[in-house]
Amino acid sequence: MAKGKAVEAELLTDARAELGEGALWDSRKGVLYWVNITGEEVHFYDPRTGRDTSLSVGQKVGTVVCRKGGGLMLAVQHGFARFDPVARHLEIVADPESQIPTNRFNDGKCDPAGRFWAGTMALDNKEGAGALYRMEPGGSVHRMLTGVSCSNGIVWSRDARTMYYIDTPTREVSAFDYNRATGEITNRRAAVRVPEPVGLPDGMCIDAKDNLWVAMWGGSCVTRWNPKTGVMVASYPLPASQVTSCAFGGDALNELYVTTARIGLSPEALEKEPHAGGLFRLRPGAKGLPAAEFAG
Repeated sequence: MAKGKAVEAELLTDARAELGEGALWDSRKGVLYWVNITGEEVHFYDPRTGRDTSLSVGQKVGTVVCRKGGGLMLAVQHGFARFDPVARHLEIVADPESQIPTNRFNDGKCDPAGRFWAGTMALDNKEGAGALYRMEPGGSVHRMLTGVSCSNGIVWSRDARTMYYIDTPTREVSAFDYNRATGEITNRRAAVRVPEPVGLPDGMCIDAKDNLWVAMWGGSCVTRWNPKTGVMVASYPLPASQVTSCAFGGDALNELYVTTARIGLSPEALEKEPHAGGLFRLRPGAKGLPAAEFAG
């Protein structure tokens, strides 16, 4: 396994986000979106200017995706929402867990057909309290998995036949057969099993060769895996222990943007990793795929 030591992590913004997450590249605008979950913020990083700006959305925000009709879609504490960054207006579209105020939405992405998938977790991290949901472009919401503890990374293979998904405490990347026409998933199996010393699998993206790139919470790295063999191909170190998400971006989709967190770190730990909570960039010699947009 290559260690990726020659790839330097570049600090783009010392945001000191308590819980940075949800990195997503907007190919049309050439900007990176990411969120600070507990800070209730959506961030916009423009690599042309090096400027990172943030907007408050008024509640915990787990992830952000582009909307084909304009603006953004978010998964926030109380459901799926439209967000107009110009008007700074948040509108809840659907709240499938309105009866569970102790849960919040976490990570998610759009599938190749433009559906928005996102999952939930308990605010107190109670095991098995969450679920994974799929929202259709027309607004209907379907519960796809139950008994989820910490819903995290989700991606689709280049041929759109396989969905990969992470429920962090399982230490697995699960694979499902995915039906693009219906959005149904079947035949769950383990594609990757993450050894304990590597860290806990968090956010995830996929490259043009169908390798999985997984952010490692507690592992101070992003790892690259071959899901066909379950083998870790490479590990890329970062100067922050709590690595939360990753996304390919840049004009050629050959830059890997990485979010981190500082939540729960002791003063002694923060002395050792002062840039925890920052946004980083790697150039690992791989190319990603464009992020799908919500079709609604």
